[in-house]
Amino acid sequence: MNLQGIHHVAYRCRDAHETVAFYRDVMGMDFQLAIAEDQVPSTGEPDPYMHVFMDAGNGNVLAFFEIPNSPPMGKDPNTPAWVQHIAFKVADMDALLAAKERLEDAGIEVLGPVNHTIFQSIYFFDPNGHRLELAANTDKPGMLDRLHEVAPDMIEEWSQTRRAPQHAAWLHDGSSD
Repeated sequence: MNLQGIHHVAYRCRDAHETVAFYRDVMGMDFQLAIAEDQVPSTGEPDPYMHVFMDAGNGNVLAFFEIPNSPPMGKDPNTPAWVQHIAFKVADMDALLAAKERLEDAGIEVLGPVNHTIFQSIYFFDPNGHRLELAANTDKPGMLDRLHEVAPDMIEEWSQTRRAPQHAAWLHDGSSD
């Protein structure tokens, strides 16, 4: 298989118009296109939908489906709210702080910045309840190489113990320098 990237990522939304407005006006994404059908192309099932596509930058596309004939949207009750999220990259810490201010000025509650050593993030929710993250890379030379090197050992240890391996504890214990 020769993957060339992610074509698009699709999520459900409650209201396509509201979702486009949020991602266009608040997040600054370009509204690329909309596709609407009365039948699902892959299955032929009668199920009208609106499928909207937003340009998230650098060829990344975020899409949403509004499917009005289905039960109301819900979340997996067994998965904590912080787990499932969409993370977007911003240029630097100045851009991250400016985005936080813009979001708060729009009346959106923002958590952070949270320091993850190799990046800092802010977190908030879109109108559909999807958790969003904006992240600014703050890694120093060699940090990502160190993490890449220990990744295989970490996943093996995790699979055996289901406890956090300490190979990269330096990310959060202050010893990253």
